[in-house]
Amino acid sequence: MRYPLDHKERVRARIIEAASRALRKDGLAGVSIPALMKKAGLTHGGFYAHFKDREELVAEAVRFAYSETGERLFGDEDAGIEQALGIYLSPEHVRGPAGGCVLAALGTEASHQSPVVRRSFAEAARGRGVDAKLHTERKTKQPSDAALALAAQMVGAVMLARLVDDDALAKRLLAAARQIP
Repeated sequence: MRYPLDHKERVRARIIEAASRALRKDGLAGVSIPALMKKAGLTHGGFYAHFKDREELVAEAVRFAYSETGERLFGDEDAGIEQALGIYLSPEHVRGPAGGCVLAALGTEASHQSPVVRRSFAEAARGRGVDAKLHTERKTKQPSDAALALAAQMVGAVMLARLVDDDALAKRLLAAARQIP
């Protein structure tokens, strides 16, 4: 049986998407290749037809997660930073790490990873989406200090809201982080 020409790319994309959700939910060390392949509806044996090693998959999954979150937050050109903050700094985002920001879900684990995985996290941490919303007229590669501060504030608030065992305090953390510097 012949597969369509884009079959391999579609399967690879399915693996990356499943990995990005599983890793954000269970942590970088919390999911094995056989478990990831099972989540994607595939056998473990097919993994190496798509990736040279686990690090390549994790790096791709981080990039996918970053892109997915960025599109949800910053994809609507007509929406302002307040709308992005409302989505990011929400109780739903706090309760749903599998579909949320890769930095808030896994950022603290990144420094312990291989260079290829750390590079994918570094790219996600640059704050470009926040910068584009804060400074619609800027067209530089380097984000402003205000954008970096707000991105750190956003990620930190979600991480802390996930850590505290007090719903009222979690809501206060999210509300406080909505303040644009």
